[in-house]
Amino acid sequence: MTLVAGVDTSTQSCKVLIVDVATGATVREGRAPHPDGTAVDPAAWWSAFVAAVEQAGGLADVDAIAVGGQQHGLVALDAEGRVVRDALLWNDTRSAGAAADLVAEVGAAEYAARTGLVPVASFTATKLRWMRDHEPDLVPRIAAVALPHDWLTWRLRGYGPAGESPLGPVLEQLVTDRSDASGTGYWSPSTGAYDLELFALALGRPAREADPSGASGGVHNSGVPAAVVLPRVLGPSVSTTVDAETPELRGSRAGVLVGAGAGDNAAAALGLGSGPGDVVISIGTSGTVFAVSPEPVVDESGAVAGFADAAGAYLPLVATLNAARVLDAVAALLGVDHDGLADLALAAEPGAGGLVLLPYFEGERTPNLPDATATLAGLTLASTTRESLARAAIEGMLCGLADGLDAIVRHGLRPRRLLLVGGAARSRAVPTIAAAVLGLPVVVPEPGEYVARGAARQAAGRLGAGVEWPLALHAAVEHPAQPHVRAAYAAAFARISH
Repeated sequence: MTLVAGVDTSTQSCKVLIVDVATGATVREGRAPHPDGTAVDPAAWWSAFVAAVEQAGGLADVDAIAVGGQQHGLVALDAEGRVVRDALLWNDTRSAGAAADLVAEVGAAEYAARTGLVPVASFTATKLRWMRDHEPDLVPRIAAVALPHDWLTWRLRGYGPAGESPLGPVLEQLVTDRSDASGTGYWSPSTGAYDLELFALALGRPAREADPSGASGGVHNSGVPAAVVLPRVLGPSVSTTVDAETPELRGSRAGVLVGAGAGDNAAAALGLGSGPGDVVISIGTSGTVFAVSPEPVVDESGAVAGFADAAGAYLPLVATLNAARVLDAVAALLGVDHDGLADLALAAEPGAGGLVLLPYFEGERTPNLPDATATLAGLTLASTTRESLARAAIEGMLCGLADGLDAIVRHGLRPRRLLLVGGAARSRAVPTIAAAVLGLPVVVPEPGEYVARGAARQAAGRLGAGVEWPLALHAAVEHPAQPHVRAAYAAAFARISH
């Protein structure tokens, strides 16, 4: 039996799947939590990875591995490979003003043409600008800038902070992939290259792509390089290797193949085996809508992020900050668990009796409203019921995602079905209401760690295996469209936006 490992270093936890290449069956798995917060010391990610590998039975029998992970997070390293500050994660909105400054300086249309993105607070470039403006004393110390999955891949391969890793801080060995690079705001999916001018505009310092041929083992040369090192961007068929055993990582051994990895959404697309006409809607900490496209997408409005995927194509994506936690909050308010919330929602009529929730509890990314708060509209004596509030919570969350689907469709994609994943997909109510709100058939795969599975599939490909793993389905739902739900949502939004 040939085994590979797939890793998901997500916002909440690290998951490790050990998968049989021939069948796609998960043989072993492990997980460990990450700390809460929007700024996290990456050392916590490494500790969680070590713990998850231990729980998964180690890596001694694994022939290849790849890491998927949360996108956009800023990991700034000094010349000794130590973090300059806690990593700023995708959901840290303190850089909203920096994003507005970058758009003003470059122009939305120009920025989209060069990177496929219009800056919002989640993207890495805006976090660099925030550091330049608010922590200028730290900027001269930055020797390299990486993303979360880049950093974990680097540690897995044997590199890391001086004195804490077998090979030390060889910054030239940092690598990334095109899907995660495309979420930085200074890499172009169209050209396949870093836009170093935009990086310098963000941080106020020049940068260059890592060059492993110029690397020397051990500690990086003293002092800060004139140019900040950016991870080398690997193509989907390129792999590196574990270059030294890391004793604390059970079963780690030199020579194991390491895939380029992927951003979480691109890895999920791989794990789901999504094809033409499939739109993936993921409802987790954030909500995302994405689909594979054969051509790069440029949306100067900023609604659609024109990411690359992990297989050589493109992955236009719309993201919302407010997703499953909307349901968590309303369930807690109503004093029920998620099954109870589903029962209440299904007992209410479509449209929740006129009750509409604009669920911007934590600001919002799409639409770009970082300082917004949630709004409950349409309260009447008749609509003020537990059932209506439960229904309005689910409908409001899904209406935001439906707007994202519309934005992607405007760029020429033709959806035929929705693949609904994430914790909320397991609700009895969400798939049924989703089919009605979005007006398309909904397929719910069996619950699974699809980011880690996608990383495992990438790792299997590095062994030369033709990977065709079946997708097990939990449910398939069709329901007549109910356009009045979205019409009420649009009217409520129009009232707050004036």
